[in-house]
Amino acid sequence: MSAAILPLREAIDRFVNDGASVALEGFTHLIPFAAGHEIIRQRKRDLHLIRMTPDLIYDQMIGMGCARALTFSWGGNPGVGSLHRLRDAVENSWPHRLELNEHSHAGMAAAFCAGAARLPFGMLKGYLGTDLPAHNPNIRRVACPFTGEMLAAVPAINPDVTILHAQRADRAGNVAIDGILGAAREAALAARTLIVTVEEIVDALPPAMNGIVLPHWVVRAVAHCPGGAYPSYAQGHYARDNAFYRKWDTIARDRAGFLAWMNQHVLDTPDHGAFLASLQKDAA
Repeated sequence: MSAAILPLREAIDRFVNDGASVALEGFTHLIPFAAGHEIIRQRKRDLHLIRMTPDLIYDQMIGMGCARALTFSWGGNPGVGSLHRLRDAVENSWPHRLELNEHSHAGMAAAFCAGAARLPFGMLKGYLGTDLPAHNPNIRRVACPFTGEMLAAVPAINPDVTILHAQRADRAGNVAIDGILGAAREAALAARTLIVTVEEIVDALPPAMNGIVLPHWVVRAVAHCPGGAYPSYAQGHYARDNAFYRKWDTIARDRAGFLAWMNQHVLDTPDHGAFLASLQKDAA
């Protein structure tokens, strides 16, 4: 069965429910900002957000009250500093309390891989000499049944919904991703529902040399969304807007300034195209 090609608004409305666990993956590029903004516009609440490296889009979602919990392995504004809305939620419970489930990158990767394989947990040689197990009860130890070696174990991650951004999909819903993958493939295969926003929809996918193809039978919905990873980059389409990341540090420090920016550029815009236009107008 082919994946449905839907407007982003409809895909989020249909498949992202309040209380769901949601992974918006992407590693340095192809970060699904447009989908995150649509979740904010639809005022989805009580979400368990999952992401190996939460950055600006999770700062925005947390600050706008979408999240009750965060599973992650690093959080920050890359190359700039802290995520101020994430810090405010953790330190001051604003806009409300945020539950943290922190892992190492290797632990998150093992958990996604286990989820993709439909195994109950993942194993790794890790967490030795760290205090994470003392703060995260989901990090445990198991003995290898063959050697007796003690290994770290983490529960599988199976998001209710994974959302990715990619360069292209064909009309049947097969999705091609080029460039750095991070945990995108594993998060996609671990999910109960997979939504992908894409730069373009084509009649046929080009050869996937040094890339991957997610076949249509693992994809629930595809949404055509040019520029959907901005301000991160999409290899072969546009560069990262480093100035935006620096500017965000100032915007996010102050609650009132943050809310004003989000109202102007996200809540008061109907879609991602209008969001991009509002930024251009603001910069003029």
